[in-house]
Amino acid sequence: MIWWIAYVAAGAGVGFLAGLLGIGGGMTLVPILAALFSAQHFAPDYVVHMALATGMASIVFTSVASVREHWKLGGVDLHIVKAMAPGAVFGSLLATGASAWIPQRQLALSFSVIVFLGATQMLLNRKPKAARTLPKPGPLFMVGTVIGAISGLVSAGGAFLTIPFMLWCGVPMRMTIGTAAMIGMPLALVGTIGYIISGWSVTGLPSDAIGFISTTALIGLVCGSIVTAPFGARLAHRLPVSTLKRIFACLLYVLAAKMLWTYW
Repeated sequence: MIWWIAYVAAGAGVGFLAGLLGIGGGMTLVPILAALFSAQHFAPDYVVHMALATGMASIVFTSVASVREHWKLGGVDLHIVKAMAPGAVFGSLLATGASAWIPQRQLALSFSVIVFLGATQMLLNRKPKAARTLPKPGPLFMVGTVIGAISGLVSAGGAFLTIPFMLWCGVPMRMTIGTAAMIGMPLALVGTIGYIISGWSVTGLPSDAIGFISTTALIGLVCGSIVTAPFGARLAHRLPVSTLKRIFACLLYVLAAKMLWTYW
């Protein structure tokens, strides 16, 4: 019951942030899940893999709840979604399909570095000037592929990369949040399938695991996140989020540092 409460609490906190900032929440969940799984002595050589997979699976449900509210408030640009989402899905498949062959230490270190970079961008809160308009579908597909590959490695919905890119292309801030959340939906779904396939034949995983995904943890995360994500999405259209972004960035620093220290 203690672990279940911990999963629900983690899901509730990340769900709120997902709705508010357009993130999938995977980057925040991975260090938390890795710590919880380690405390329960789950498959020592695959704790990070399980944390990445379960965090990615939770994004599917969190993104749905977040996007529903942003859609109601007119905060989603379907033109961008249709152009970038296929590339993001392709990149995510490449990354998650290769995850089982990446040693846990290297996976954890790669996660920490990318999260540090994402947190720095968020902490500085630099909103790039609109240097240009959106490129054509072909280049957008390529950008989506790169974002999807990086997101697959760190179990993220890609918002920490898609939002700065869209801002640079002149897309309004509030539109980028909902659009990034919708792009993260298919990315997370395909990434989840990739983690299931790559972990399917791995031995020594918990009995409730489907591939690398802990179903018990996933259910707890979803129960917490689907309740709070809509509240975060509504606040995103009413309140300035710069301060909360900085707080969230500091949290990412702490969590990534913990992951780095544990697996160095």
